[in-house]
Amino acid sequence: MSKPMIAIVGRPNVGKSMLFNKLIGKRMSIVEDIPGVTRDRIYGEAEWAGRKFTLVDTGGIEPSTDNMILAFMRDQAQIAIDNADVIVFVTDIKTGMTASDQEVAYMLQRSGKPIVLAVNKMDSVGTVNPDFYEFYNLGLGDPIAVSAVHGHGTGDLLDECLKYFPEETEEEEDEDVIQVAIIGKPNVGKSSLTNRILGQQRVIVSNVAGTTRDAIDSYFENEHGKYNFIDTAGMRKKSKVDDAIEKYSVLRATMAIERSDVCLILIDAQEGVTEQDTKVAGLAHEAGKACIIVVNKWDAIEKDDKTMDRMREDIRRDLSYMTYAPILFISALTGQRVSRLFELINYVREQASLRITTGMLNTVLADAQTRVQPPTDKGRRLKIYYMTQVGIRPPHFVAFCNDKQLFHFSYRRYLENQIRSVFGLEGTPVIMTVRQKGEEDM
Repeated sequence: MSKPMIAIVGRPNVGKSMLFNKLIGKRMSIVEDIPGVTRDRIYGEAEWAGRKFTLVDTGGIEPSTDNMILAFMRDQAQIAIDNADVIVFVTDIKTGMTASDQEVAYMLQRSGKPIVLAVNKMDSVGTVNPDFYEFYNLGLGDPIAVSAVHGHGTGDLLDECLKYFPEETEEEEDEDVIQVAIIGKPNVGKSSLTNRILGQQRVIVSNVAGTTRDAIDSYFENEHGKYNFIDTAGMRKKSKVDDAIEKYSVLRATMAIERSDVCLILIDAQEGVTEQDTKVAGLAHEAGKACIIVVNKWDAIEKDDKTMDRMREDIRRDLSYMTYAPILFISALTGQRVSRLFELINYVREQASLRITTGMLNTVLADAQTRVQPPTDKGRRLKIYYMTQVGIRPPHFVAFCNDKQLFHFSYRRYLENQIRSVFGLEGTPVIMTVRQKGEEDM
């Protein structure tokens, strides 16, 4: 059900991130960048020769190190390696083949995964640096000369990667199946919710290994539709909140979010919104995914007639950037309100997929400008000529104006709120891009 994955690995400072940016930058119209909160992983979707795939940029691998940060980066790279269909091993012609390169090569060979060797910084055209040939000594087959700066050789690199992709299946292209990521901090009840869903109203259920070592894809079909629930399982109970546990939870959540259409952000009703919850929710928000905030363990709370309202107010305050997301109070243990999830999942996905005609959009725009005049600066007033929608999931609007500098953030937020008040767009973030007259199209 998931797209093939390419992991870009290598020792530090060989140009992995630049190569990653070059590979996805050529096809930005079909790429989603999903930056992780720790900023040491970036996931992107790209397409080559008709095949869509996921690229993973990893931190530099230091095979032997006592430095905790470098060791953590190495462990994270190992997770990416374990999950990848193909590994692109990036080396640097300017430093030549190093002992660290050899150690990384041994590490990759032990994984048993197909490895494509890229020799980066081959920036000159028509000449081959004699040092290029020493990379044959790594025992990884023919190296491919690439320039992440100029893009030379990247086509050959992707052609080689495509040889190792699994055969494309109908499931991979099944647009009817809604991908639902269940995310949250450890012990919030993600697996319990998955088990509750699979154990009730079951029609067709099968468990297959997901794209990550710690995620399980569970296909589920009922009268509401077809779903693939991605449970970020395997997060052990934390004895204390330390940096490593938090970073691993973010990594797993990121990998699940990347593949999802809808994110269920689980909050523990007993603890409320914690700092870690805000980070995980922020990942889904930044990725532009439709979201539902699910407050679990509601059965364990002593309640009066105001408890739910107070909790809802607290969530809105702590997750103030996600006021668009509906909140549902459930108990995975007892099954309370779990059945309502399906209608909500369908609803927020439809909202994220909503297309608004340019005519309707500009009627709302004209009315909004009549209610609140556009801002001015030194006698010069913002003029918004028109607005159009250019994308969905999330809805992406472009406003054309006379001067971008006059288009203040507050007015942009006002227009977004006006659009939401008319068209709903509940459960989905909204992107609004501003262009001024004479600016080239994206």
